[in-house]
Amino acid sequence: MREFRWTSEEGEGIEHFTCKLDADGFSAESVVVGQRDGRAYGLHYRVRGDVHWHTRYAWLKIVGGAELELHGDGAGHWHDGEGVALGALAGCIDIDIAATPFTNTLPVRRLQLAEGERRAIAVAYISTPDLQVTRAEQAYVCLKLHREYRYEGRFRAFTADLSVDDDGFVIDYPTLFTRLPRVE
Repeated sequence: MREFRWTSEEGEGIEHFTCKLDADGFSAESVVVGQRDGRAYGLHYRVRGDVHWHTRYAWLKIVGGAELELHGDGAGHWHDGEGVALGALAGCIDIDIAATPFTNTLPVRRLQLAEGERRAIAVAYISTPDLQVTRAEQAYVCLKLHREYRYEGRFRAFTADLSVDDDGFVIDYPTLFTRLPRVE
């Protein structure tokens, strides 16, 4: 099991994250205490996916507020917790939860980019703390194999070079998140 914490560079905030990797895929769970646009929030989330890093399930809950459940088939078809199809997300394999760098690991692992390769993707973007889901255009570029990837948030004209560990989990996401050293 992987376990670590990220701190927010945007303001007050910390995330405690765990992820289990096994023969069936991955299962992540986390708690985020954060702030966005001057509004403090607490977020609990769970994400599960298959061995190819296709997101299959996501559950998010704002403490004292909204809750969201998404189910994906791994091929870009989504429905909510009530079974309602979410056609606007057609073709989105990955999710992107605004409050965490973990969801950058999903395309980094799934795409298996060669050094110098760039790939555009569409994701199910989940804003926080309102938990609104929209389709967002992004791209990833492998700058240094298994070490550094460029994230391009094409929907908001934002770019950042992310350093990652051997498993593709973000170590540093300039201006947004930094992983804290492990305390033994």
